[in-house]
Amino acid sequence: MEEFSTKESYLKELKQRALLPEGFRTAIQSFEFYPDERDAEEPMKMNLTLIELDDPTELFAGVFTRNAFPGYPVEIGRDLLGEDKVSGVLINNRISNVRCEGGRETALKIVDELKKLRQSQFPYFPSSTGIIGWKLPEEDLCNNLKPLIDGLESSDLSQAAESIMTTDAFPKLRSIEIDGGRICAIGKGAGMIEPDMATMLVFVLTDIAIEREELRSVFSDVINETFNRISIDSDQSTSDTALIFSSGKKSCSSVDEFKKALFSVCHSLSEDIVRNGEGTSHVIRVKVSEAETVDEAVALGKALVNSPLTKTAIFGNDPNVGRFIQAMGDYLGKNDLYINPEKINISIGDQVVYENGFFSLDEDKEKKLSNYMKDCSFVNSGGYPPHEKPVDLFISLRRGTAEAVVLGSDLTYEYVRENADYRT
Repeated sequence: MEEFSTKESYLKELKQRALLPEGFRTAIQSFEFYPDERDAEEPMKMNLTLIELDDPTELFAGVFTRNAFPGYPVEIGRDLLGEDKVSGVLINNRISNVRCEGGRETALKIVDELKKLRQSQFPYFPSSTGIIGWKLPEEDLCNNLKPLIDGLESSDLSQAAESIMTTDAFPKLRSIEIDGGRICAIGKGAGMIEPDMATMLVFVLTDIAIEREELRSVFSDVINETFNRISIDSDQSTSDTALIFSSGKKSCSSVDEFKKALFSVCHSLSEDIVRNGEGTSHVIRVKVSEAETVDEAVALGKALVNSPLTKTAIFGNDPNVGRFIQAMGDYLGKNDLYINPEKINISIGDQVVYENGFFSLDEDKEKKLSNYMKDCSFVNSGGYPPHEKPVDLFISLRRGTAEAVVLGSDLTYEYVRENADYRT
Protein backbone atom coordinates (compact mmCIF):
# COMPACT_ATOMS: atom_id res chain seq x y z
CA MET A 1 0.00 0.00 0.00
CA GLU A 2 1.99 2.97 -1.26
CA GLU A 3 1.48 6.58 -0.17
CA PHE A 4 2.83 9.76 -1.76
CA SER A 5 3.14 13.20 -0.19
CA THR A 6 4.17 15.16 -3.30
CA LYS A 7 3.93 14.99 -7.06
CA GLU A 8 7.71 14.73 -7.21
CA SER A 9 7.76 11.62 -5.01
CA TYR A 10 5.15 9.95 -7.22
CA LEU A 11 6.98 10.80 -10.45
CA LYS A 12 10.20 9.47 -8.92
CA GLU A 13 8.46 6.15 -8.24
CA LEU A 14 7.05 6.16 -11.77
CA LYS A 15 10.55 6.64 -13.16
CA GLN A 16 11.70 3.53 -11.30
CA ARG A 17 8.92 1.49 -12.93
CA ALA A 18 9.47 2.94 -16.39
CA LEU A 19 12.49 1.07 -17.81
CA LEU A 20 11.54 -0.12 -21.29
CA PRO A 21 11.68 -3.82 -22.12
CA GLU A 22 14.40 -4.72 -24.60
CA GLY A 23 13.53 -3.97 -28.22
CA PHE A 24 11.38 -0.83 -27.82
CA ARG A 25 11.75 2.90 -28.37
CA THR A 26 9.38 5.78 -27.61
CA ALA A 27 9.00 9.44 -28.50
CA ILE A 28 6.62 12.29 -27.77
CA GLN A 29 5.89 15.51 -29.64
CA SER A 30 3.53 18.38 -28.77
CA PHE A 31 2.06 21.00 -31.08
CA GLU A 32 -0.70 23.59 -31.18
CA PHE A 33 -3.63 23.66 -33.58
CA TYR A 34 -6.95 25.40 -34.19
CA PRO A 35 -9.92 23.02 -34.43
CA ASP A 36 -12.27 23.36 -37.41
CA GLU A 37 -15.27 23.02 -35.11
CA ARG A 38 -14.62 26.07 -32.94
CA ASP A 39 -13.65 29.70 -33.51
CA ALA A 40 -10.99 29.69 -30.82
CA GLU A 41 -8.90 32.72 -29.88
CA GLU A 42 -6.22 30.51 -28.39
CA PRO A 43 -4.88 27.31 -30.02
CA MET A 44 -5.36 23.90 -28.44
CA LYS A 45 -2.49 21.59 -27.58
CA MET A 46 -2.19 18.03 -28.88
CA ASN A 47 0.36 15.38 -27.92
CA LEU A 48 1.70 12.69 -30.22
CA THR A 49 3.18 9.55 -28.69
CA LEU A 50 5.02 6.89 -30.65
CA ILE A 51 5.80 3.42 -29.29
CA GLU A 52 7.94 1.53 -31.79
CA LEU A 53 9.66 -1.84 -31.89
CA ASP A 54 13.27 -2.04 -33.04
CA ASP A 55 12.15 -4.89 -35.28
CA PRO A 56 8.53 -5.39 -36.42
CA THR A 57 6.87 -8.19 -34.46
CA GLU A 58 4.33 -10.91 -35.13
CA LEU A 59 3.75 -11.20 -31.36
CA PHE A 60 0.96 -8.73 -30.67
CA ALA A 61 -2.66 -8.71 -29.54
CA GLY A 62 -5.48 -6.24 -29.10
CA VAL A 63 -8.84 -6.05 -27.38
CA PHE A 64 -11.28 -3.28 -28.25
CA THR A 65 -14.52 -1.65 -27.12
CA ARG A 66 -17.82 -3.35 -27.86
CA ASN A 67 -19.51 0.03 -28.25
CA ALA A 68 -21.62 -0.10 -31.43
CA PHE A 69 -20.28 3.29 -32.62
CA PRO A 70 -16.50 2.82 -32.32
CA GLY A 71 -13.82 5.32 -33.30
CA TYR A 72 -11.99 4.86 -36.58
CA PRO A 73 -8.74 3.82 -34.84
CA VAL A 74 -10.68 0.95 -33.24
CA GLU A 75 -12.03 -0.17 -36.62
CA ILE A 76 -8.57 0.02 -38.18
CA GLY A 77 -7.02 -1.73 -35.16
CA ARG A 78 -9.36 -4.68 -35.51
CA ASP A 79 -8.32 -5.03 -39.15
CA LEU A 80 -4.63 -4.87 -38.23
CA LEU A 81 -4.93 -7.90 -35.95
CA GLY A 82 -4.81 -9.95 -39.15
CA GLU A 83 -1.43 -8.55 -40.23
CA ASP A 84 1.67 -10.76 -40.20
CA LYS A 85 3.69 -8.15 -38.30
CA VAL A 86 3.31 -4.61 -36.96
CA SER A 87 5.81 -1.85 -36.18
CA GLY A 88 4.16 -0.20 -33.16
CA VAL A 89 1.45 2.31 -32.29
CA LEU A 90 0.95 6.06 -32.83
CA ILE A 91 -1.25 7.79 -30.23
CA ASN A 92 -2.77 11.26 -30.20
CA ASN A 93 -4.72 12.84 -27.38
CA ARG A 94 -7.26 15.73 -27.45
CA ILE A 95 -9.47 14.36 -30.30
CA SER A 96 -10.75 10.78 -30.43
CA ASN A 97 -11.60 10.60 -34.17
CA VAL A 98 -15.09 9.11 -33.81
CA ARG A 99 -17.74 9.29 -36.56
CA CYS A 100 -16.40 12.48 -38.15
CA GLU A 101 -16.44 12.82 -41.94
CA GLY A 102 -13.18 11.56 -43.48
CA GLY A 103 -11.91 10.31 -40.11
CA ARG A 104 -10.95 6.84 -41.28
CA GLU A 105 -9.05 8.22 -44.27
CA THR A 106 -7.23 10.72 -42.06
CA ALA A 107 -6.16 8.04 -39.56
CA LEU A 108 -4.88 5.80 -42.37
CA LYS A 109 -3.04 8.67 -44.05
CA ILE A 110 -1.21 9.62 -40.86
CA VAL A 111 0.01 6.09 -40.03
CA ASP A 112 0.88 5.48 -43.71
CA GLU A 113 2.97 8.64 -43.69
CA LEU A 114 4.71 7.42 -40.54
CA LYS A 115 5.35 4.06 -42.20
CA LYS A 116 6.96 5.81 -45.20
CA LEU A 117 9.13 8.03 -43.03
CA ARG A 118 10.34 4.99 -41.11
CA GLN A 119 10.81 3.04 -44.35
CA SER A 120 8.92 0.21 -42.70
CA GLN A 121 7.27 -2.65 -44.53
CA PHE A 122 4.80 -3.16 -41.70
CA PRO A 123 1.99 -0.92 -40.36
CA TYR A 124 1.44 1.02 -37.16
CA PHE A 125 -1.73 0.97 -35.09
CA PRO A 126 -3.44 4.37 -34.82
CA SER A 127 -4.92 5.27 -31.44
CA SER A 128 -6.83 8.42 -30.50
CA THR A 129 -8.48 9.78 -27.36
CA GLY A 130 -10.30 12.98 -26.48
CA ILE A 131 -13.28 14.91 -27.81
CA ILE A 132 -15.79 12.85 -29.79
CA GLY A 133 -17.08 14.26 -33.08
CA TRP A 134 -14.23 16.62 -33.97
CA LYS A 135 -11.85 16.05 -36.88
CA LEU A 136 -8.15 15.37 -36.44
CA PRO A 137 -5.89 18.22 -37.65
CA GLU A 138 -4.44 16.07 -40.43
CA GLU A 139 -1.89 18.52 -41.80
CA ASP A 140 -0.56 19.47 -38.37
CA LEU A 141 -0.26 15.82 -37.40
CA CYS A 142 1.65 14.88 -40.55
CA ASN A 143 3.96 17.89 -40.18
CA ASN A 144 4.92 16.77 -36.67
CA LEU A 145 5.81 13.19 -37.55
CA LYS A 146 9.40 14.02 -38.52
CA PRO A 147 10.26 15.80 -35.25
CA LEU A 148 8.48 12.99 -33.39
CA ILE A 149 10.70 10.40 -35.06
CA ASP A 150 13.80 12.47 -34.34
CA GLY A 151 13.04 12.14 -30.63
CA LEU A 152 12.95 8.33 -30.50
CA GLU A 153 14.88 6.92 -27.56
CA SER A 154 14.98 3.69 -25.57
CA SER A 155 15.28 4.82 -21.96
CA ASP A 156 11.84 4.67 -20.34
CA LEU A 157 8.06 5.00 -20.69
CA SER A 158 7.40 7.76 -18.16
CA GLN A 159 7.06 10.59 -20.69
CA ALA A 160 4.75 8.48 -22.82
CA ALA A 161 2.55 7.84 -19.77
CA GLU A 162 2.12 11.61 -19.35
CA SER A 163 1.76 12.37 -23.04
CA ILE A 164 -1.34 10.19 -23.59
CA MET A 165 -3.32 11.89 -20.79
CA THR A 166 -6.45 13.99 -21.36
CA THR A 167 -8.47 14.79 -18.22
CA ASP A 168 -6.35 12.32 -16.23
CA ALA A 169 -5.17 13.66 -12.89
CA PHE A 170 -1.83 11.85 -13.01
CA PRO A 171 0.17 9.49 -15.29
CA LYS A 172 -0.23 5.75 -14.75
CA LEU A 173 2.54 3.20 -15.27
CA ARG A 174 3.15 -0.28 -13.88
CA SER A 175 5.84 -2.87 -14.51
CA ILE A 176 7.24 -6.19 -13.31
CA GLU A 177 10.37 -8.24 -13.95
CA ILE A 178 10.08 -11.85 -15.13
CA ASP A 179 12.44 -14.37 -16.77
CA GLY A 180 15.21 -11.79 -17.04
CA GLY A 181 12.84 -9.51 -18.96
CA ARG A 182 10.04 -7.08 -18.23
CA ILE A 183 6.37 -6.35 -18.67
CA CYS A 184 5.65 -2.62 -18.68
CA ALA A 185 2.28 -0.91 -19.20
CA ILE A 186 0.82 2.59 -19.40
CA GLY A 187 -2.83 3.61 -19.41
CA LYS A 188 -5.10 6.61 -19.63
CA GLY A 189 -8.73 7.09 -18.76
CA ALA A 190 -10.62 9.23 -16.29
CA GLY A 191 -14.23 9.43 -17.47
CA MET A 192 -16.53 7.43 -19.75
CA ILE A 193 -15.10 4.33 -18.10
CA GLU A 194 -16.73 0.95 -17.94
CA PRO A 195 -14.67 -1.08 -20.41
CA ASP A 196 -16.48 -3.93 -22.08
CA MET A 197 -13.93 -5.15 -24.54
CA ALA A 198 -11.80 -5.76 -23.73
CA THR A 199 -12.13 6.95 -23.28
CA MET A 200 -9.57 4.00 -21.82
CA LEU A 201 -6.30 3.28 -23.61
CA VAL A 202 -3.78 0.70 -22.38
CA PHE A 203 -0.46 -0.23 -23.99
CA VAL A 204 1.52 -3.19 -22.68
CA LEU A 205 5.11 -3.86 -23.76
CA THR A 206 7.20 -6.95 -23.02
CA ASP A 207 10.37 -8.60 -24.26
CA ILE A 208 9.13 -12.07 -23.22
CA ALA A 209 8.43 -14.27 -26.25
CA ILE A 210 4.94 -15.80 -26.17
CA GLU A 211 3.59 -17.59 -29.25
CA ARG A 212 1.09 -15.32 -31.01
CA GLU A 213 -2.15 -17.22 -30.47
CA GLU A 214 -1.20 -18.04 -26.89
CA LEU A 215 -0.41 -14.37 -26.25
CA ARG A 216 -3.82 -13.40 -27.60
CA SER A 217 -5.60 -15.94 -25.40
CA VAL A 218 -3.68 -14.90 -22.28
CA PHE A 219 -4.20 -11.20 -22.97
CA SER A 220 -7.94 -11.61 -23.48
CA ASP A 221 -8.29 -13.56 -20.23
CA VAL A 222 -6.31 -11.00 -18.25
CA ILE A 223 -8.24 -8.05 -19.72
CA ASN A 224 -11.50 -9.73 -18.78
CA GLU A 225 -10.36 -10.19 -15.18
CA THR A 226 -8.93 -6.68 -14.72
CA PHE A 227 -10.03 -3.81 -16.97
CA ASN A 228 -13.44 -5.38 -17.59
CA ARG A 229 -14.08 -5.32 -13.85
CA ILE A 230 -13.75 -1.59 -13.29
CA SER A 231 -16.26 1.23 -13.65
CA ILE A 232 -16.05 4.95 -13.00
CA ASP A 233 -19.37 6.06 -14.46
CA SER A 234 -20.83 2.97 -16.22
CA ASP A 235 -20.34 4.59 -19.66
CA GLN A 236 -18.49 2.47 -22.21
CA SER A 237 -16.23 4.57 -24.42
CA THR A 238 -16.22 4.52 -28.20
CA SER A 239 -12.43 4.23 -28.08
CA ASP A 240 -11.51 1.65 -25.41
CA THR A 241 -8.37 -0.11 -26.62
CA ALA A 242 -5.83 -2.43 -25.02
CA LEU A 243 -2.79 -3.48 -27.06
CA ILE A 244 0.16 -5.69 -26.16
CA PHE A 245 3.41 -6.02 -28.10
CA SER A 246 6.28 -8.44 -27.50
CA SER A 247 9.72 -7.90 -28.97
CA GLY A 248 10.43 -11.60 -28.35
CA LYS A 249 13.95 -10.88 -27.06
CA LYS A 250 13.66 -13.12 -23.98
CA SER A 251 12.50 -16.72 -23.73
CA CYS A 252 9.48 -17.66 -21.63
CA SER A 253 9.98 -20.35 -19.01
CA SER A 254 6.28 -20.67 -18.12
CA VAL A 255 3.18 -19.26 -19.79
CA ASP A 256 1.31 -19.60 -16.49
CA GLU A 257 3.91 -17.47 -14.70
CA PHE A 258 3.81 -14.92 -17.52
CA LYS A 259 0.03 -14.75 -17.19
CA LYS A 260 0.29 -14.17 -13.44
CA ALA A 261 2.82 -11.37 -13.99
CA LEU A 262 0.67 -9.79 -16.69
CA PHE A 263 -2.37 -10.00 -14.40
CA SER A 264 -0.42 -8.25 -11.63
CA VAL A 265 0.54 -5.36 -13.92
CA CYS A 266 -2.94 -4.98 -15.42
CA HIS A 267 -4.73 -5.30 -12.09
CA SER A 268 -2.62 -2.53 -10.56
CA LEU A 269 -3.03 -0.34 -13.63
CA SER A 270 -6.81 -0.85 -13.66
CA GLU A 271 -6.99 0.28 -10.03
CA ASP A 272 -4.85 3.32 -10.91
CA ILE A 273 -7.38 4.24 -13.61
CA VAL A 274 -10.25 4.08 -11.13
CA ARG A 275 -8.31 6.10 -8.55
CA ASN A 276 -7.60 8.66 -11.26
CA GLY A 277 -11.27 9.00 -12.28
CA GLU A 278 -12.66 12.46 -12.90
CA GLY A 279 -13.38 13.95 -9.49
CA THR A 280 -12.87 10.62 -7.73
CA SER A 281 -12.31 10.86 -3.97
CA HIS A 282 -12.85 7.18 -3.03
CA VAL A 283 -12.02 3.92 -4.75
CA ILE A 284 -14.70 1.31 -4.03
CA ARG A 285 -13.53 -2.31 -4.05
CA VAL A 286 -16.32 -4.91 -3.93
CA LYS A 287 -15.53 -8.57 -3.40
CA VAL A 288 -18.49 -10.85 -4.04
CA SER A 289 -17.83 -14.39 -2.80
CA GLU A 290 -19.73 -17.69 -2.55
CA ALA A 291 -21.67 -16.92 -5.72
CA GLU A 292 -22.99 -19.59 -8.11
CA THR A 293 -20.92 -18.25 -11.03
CA VAL A 294 -18.21 -15.67 -11.68
CA ASP A 295 -20.63 -13.82 -13.99
CA GLU A 296 -23.11 -13.54 -11.13
CA ALA A 297 -20.42 -12.18 -8.80
CA VAL A 298 -19.23 -9.63 -11.38
CA ALA A 299 -22.76 -8.47 -12.18
CA LEU A 300 -23.64 -7.88 -8.52
CA GLY A 301 -20.34 -6.09 -7.94
CA LYS A 302 -21.02 -3.85 -10.95
CA ALA A 303 -24.57 -3.18 -9.69
CA LEU A 304 -23.10 -1.86 -6.46
CA VAL A 305 -20.30 0.32 -7.88
CA ASN A 306 -22.55 1.74 -10.62
CA SER A 307 -25.41 2.72 -8.31
CA PRO A 308 -25.55 6.54 -7.98
CA LEU A 309 -26.87 6.11 -4.44
CA THR A 310 -23.98 3.85 -3.44
CA LYS A 311 -21.53 6.27 -5.03
CA THR A 312 -22.91 9.39 -3.35
CA ALA A 313 -23.18 7.72 0.06
CA ILE A 314 -19.51 6.78 -0.05
CA PHE A 315 -18.57 10.23 -1.34
CA GLY A 316 -20.27 11.67 1.73
CA ASN A 317 -18.54 9.19 4.08
CA ASP A 318 -22.05 8.07 4.98
CA PRO A 319 -22.43 4.36 5.88
CA ASN A 320 -25.95 4.29 4.49
CA VAL A 321 -25.90 0.54 3.95
CA GLY A 322 -29.51 0.46 2.81
CA ARG A 323 -28.17 1.85 -0.47
CA PHE A 324 -26.12 -1.32 -0.99
CA ILE A 325 -29.04 -3.69 -0.34
CA GLN A 326 -31.18 -1.56 -2.68
CA ALA A 327 -28.64 -1.77 -5.50
CA MET A 328 -28.26 -5.53 -5.21
CA GLY A 329 -31.98 -6.14 -4.91
CA ASP A 330 -32.67 -3.85 -7.87
CA TYR A 331 -30.34 -5.86 -10.10
CA LEU A 332 -31.70 -9.21 -8.94
CA GLY A 333 -35.33 -8.19 -9.29
CA LYS A 334 -34.91 -6.73 -12.78
CA ASN A 335 -33.17 -9.89 -13.93
CA ASP A 336 -35.66 -12.32 -12.32
CA LEU A 337 -32.97 -13.78 -10.07
CA TYR A 338 -33.55 -14.95 -6.52
CA ILE A 339 -31.06 -14.95 -3.67
CA ASN A 340 -32.29 -15.66 -0.16
CA PRO A 341 -31.82 -12.40 1.80
CA GLU A 342 -31.37 -14.42 4.99
CA LYS A 343 -28.17 -15.99 3.66
CA ILE A 344 -26.33 -12.84 2.59
CA ASN A 345 -23.57 -11.32 4.71
CA ILE A 346 -22.17 -7.81 4.07
CA SER A 347 -19.14 -6.13 5.63
CA ILE A 348 -17.57 -2.71 5.10
CA GLY A 349 -13.90 -2.89 5.99
CA ASP A 350 -13.77 -5.02 9.12
CA GLN A 351 -17.30 -4.14 10.26
CA VAL A 352 -20.20 -6.55 9.66
CA VAL A 353 -23.25 -4.50 8.65
CA TYR A 354 -25.70 -7.20 7.50
CA GLU A 355 -25.93 -10.88 8.36
CA ASN A 356 -28.49 -13.67 8.36
CA GLY A 357 -31.21 -11.46 6.92
CA PHE A 358 -30.86 -8.44 9.21
CA PHE A 359 -28.85 -5.22 9.44
CA SER A 360 -26.28 -5.14 12.21
CA LEU A 361 -25.84 -1.46 13.11
CA ASP A 362 -25.43 0.74 16.16
CA GLU A 363 -24.17 4.24 16.95
CA ASP A 364 -20.60 3.15 17.62
CA LYS A 365 -20.39 1.12 14.41
CA GLU A 366 -21.81 3.98 12.33
CA LYS A 367 -19.05 6.29 13.63
CA LYS A 368 -16.35 3.70 12.91
CA LEU A 369 -17.65 3.22 9.36
CA SER A 370 -17.78 6.93 8.65
CA ASN A 371 -14.25 7.41 9.97
CA TYR A 372 -13.09 4.43 7.87
CA MET A 373 -14.50 6.05 4.72
CA LYS A 374 -12.90 9.38 5.61
CA ASP A 375 -9.54 7.64 6.02
CA CYS A 376 -9.92 6.13 2.55
CA SER A 377 -10.77 9.46 0.88
CA PHE A 378 -8.31 11.56 -1.12
CA VAL A 379 -8.00 14.59 -3.37
CA ASN A 380 -6.53 14.14 -6.86
CA SER A 381 -5.83 17.80 -7.60
CA GLY A 382 -2.11 17.65 -6.82
CA GLY A 383 -1.19 15.56 -9.86
CA TYR A 384 -0.45 12.40 -7.87
CA PRO A 385 -2.37 9.71 -5.92
CA PRO A 386 -1.96 10.43 -2.19
CA HIS A 387 -2.52 6.78 -1.23
CA GLU A 388 -3.94 3.48 -2.46
CA LYS A 389 -6.60 2.79 0.21
CA PRO A 390 -9.96 1.55 -1.13
CA VAL A 391 -13.29 1.35 0.64
CA ASP A 392 -13.73 -2.43 0.85
CA LEU A 393 -17.17 -4.01 0.57
CA PHE A 394 -17.38 -7.76 1.17
CA ILE A 395 -20.52 -9.55 0.00
CA SER A 396 -20.99 -13.25 0.77
CA LEU A 397 -23.93 -14.86 -1.03
CA ARG A 398 -23.45 -18.28 0.58
CA ARG A 399 -24.75 -20.19 -2.43
CA GLY A 400 -21.68 -21.38 -4.35
CA THR A 401 -17.90 -21.20 -4.68
CA ALA A 402 -17.36 -18.50 -7.34
CA GLU A 403 -16.01 -15.04 -6.53
CA ALA A 404 -14.94 -11.81 -8.23
CA VAL A 405 -13.54 -8.39 -7.36
CA VAL A 406 -14.98 -5.26 -8.99
CA LEU A 407 -13.56 -1.75 -8.67
CA GLY A 408 -15.49 1.50 -8.88
CA SER A 409 -15.42 5.12 -7.76
CA ASP A 410 -17.66 7.52 -5.91
CA LEU A 411 -19.67 10.32 -7.55
CA THR A 412 -18.58 13.84 -6.66
CA TYR A 413 -19.37 17.47 -7.42
CA GLU A 414 -16.09 17.58 -9.33
CA TYR A 415 -17.17 14.78 -11.68
CA VAL A 416 -20.31 16.69 -12.64
CA ARG A 417 -18.37 19.94 -13.03
CA GLU A 418 -15.66 18.31 -15.16
CA ASN A 419 -18.14 16.78 -17.57
CA ALA A 420 -20.47 19.77 -17.66
CA ASP A 421 -17.53 21.99 -18.63
CA TYR A 422 -15.63 19.44 -20.76
CA ARG A 423 -15.82 21.49 -23.98
CA THR A 424 -17.30 24.81 -22.87
